Amino acid sequence: MLVFVMLHLANHSLNLISLKAAEEGRHWFLAIWRNPVGTFLFYGAAIVHVTLIMRALYVRRTLVMPMREASQIILGLLIPVLLIEHIIGTRIRYEVAGLHDTYEFVIRSLWVDSPGSAIRQTLALLVVWAHGCIGIHFWLRYRDWYSRAAPFFLTLAILLPVLSLLGFAYTGRILASEPVQSSYGSGYSSGIAHGSTFVSNAALQQLMIIKLMLYGVFATSLLSVLTLRLVRSWRERSDQIEIRYPEGQLVRVPRGFSVLEASRLGGVPHYAVCGGKGRCSTCRVQVVEGGDTLLRPDATEQATLNRINADPDVRLACQLRPLNSISIVPLLVPTVESNLPANSQQTNPGREQEIVILFCDIRNFTTLTEAQLPYDVVFLLNRYFAIVGQAVERAGGRLDKFIGDGAMALFGLQGSSEDASRQALKACATIVREIDRLSQELATDLAMPLRVAIGVHSGPAIVGAMGYGNVKSLTAIGDTVNVASRLETIAKELDVALVVSEPTIVKAGSDTTLLESREITVRGRAEPLRIYVVTQEMSAHFT
Repeated sequence: MLVFVMLHLANHSLNLISLKAAEEGRHWFLAIWRNPVGTFLFYGAAIVHVTLIMRALYVRRTLVMPMREASQIILGLLIPVLLIEHIIGTRIRYEVAGLHDTYEFVIRSLWVDSPGSAIRQTLALLVVWAHGCIGIHFWLRYRDWYSRAAPFFLTLAILLPVLSLLGFAYTGRILASEPVQSSYGSGYSSGIAHGSTFVSNAALQQLMIIKLMLYGVFATSLLSVLTLRLVRSWRERSDQIEIRYPEGQLVRVPRGFSVLEASRLGGVPHYAVCGGKGRCSTCRVQVVEGGDTLLRPDATEQATLNRINADPDVRLACQLRPLNSISIVPLLVPTVESNLPANSQQTNPGREQEIVILFCDIRNFTTLTEAQLPYDVVFLLNRYFAIVGQAVERAGGRLDKFIGDGAMALFGLQGSSEDASRQALKACATIVREIDRLSQELATDLAMPLRVAIGVHSGPAIVGAMGYGNVKSLTAIGDTVNVASRLETIAKELDVALVVSEPTIVKAGSDTTLLESREITVRGRAEPLRIYVVTQEMSAHFT
């Protein structure tokens, strides 16, 4: 369905070239969609889409939901209301009365004869496009490649409807200044048949009947869903269970509610990054009482639980629908200071991804600064921090934090691990070079040369917004971070500028012929890790 909309908008944008170009594009567009196969695919997708919206509205046990989910349902329900008139005025009129719904006729009808319809069609275009883009974004946002492609998709999402509306307005202004052909009627209520004759009154009556039927079917379907929800709610009032939370909260819900729905209904903050689809584990809870009465996880939930190596008493709140009262402990809890309402979503609670970690520290910092004034120490640190920060950012990384005289940086938050490895090594070379220059500049003020020790390692890490209050930022945790920190310590012990793990060197594609390598044992790791020892002089090869 989104493919149809994209091609339709692209066809509209051809009006910026000329009306003739748009008509030529329309012939190709109709060749794809105005045939039995194309008709079946498009209208079948439209019917399935509306059906899924109705189903989602019915299946959802509570209408308390995050704004993103509510907007998707509302936009989905608005689409039929806004588009039925357009479909009647084009495709159905073509089938019933043989109307040639050319760009000239449709744009003249909307722009000149019926400006109100033009406003409605503009709104319909924006609603359909926004609905589709939001759905695609929340479907793809956890794919590893999506962060790299997101700027392109965003550009397309903005540019296509803008060009489409500009094309419509451009041709509309031209047609408004030209005389109307005698063969044209006015607006969607009339038209031309196979060349130049008006649509007959009988055909118009038939079109009106079809329009009323479509609106009636949609309205009846929506009313039926809402009625069924009310009936279900009335029946469930006498059959409720209790969901108990660790802070003493108790939420009574009808049997069959999911734990996530209970949290939202009871105003208990609860993470649900994927919107309750079972695609993430942020809503997971530990069942501390009543677990023996629960049904086994379905395939979707079990796959997610297996991926995070969850204990047997851990379940996904969005998929867990208890039949009896239970006590649970949410394992990822939005803190009070975050001021998140119960129906909100935290967009970045954490995810695992392949990144490169860089740790940098000043060697012999205590000896360097013990005889200096506090102001001089602050000056030195700020110069050092500026060098590290600029080197990291110019290479394409993200400066994570400064700890004392140490710094931590992340590479690969966007982009491939190969690019991230090359960026990290380039940043290392820049840091070593610029620190040497700073050392020469301050030689008369320092007790010894200023030197750094850097450790770089790549691998999977948990990346997310962590901290408290205003001191919250995107950072990384995990074994990869610990190993990178350990490599920085080894660089100090070996009195070298840089120690890089073999996975990082290999991904960067760097020449290791002249580099010293050795194997080390890292605490907590069963397998030894091969590292490369890089002197200050050799680090220049990474620029």
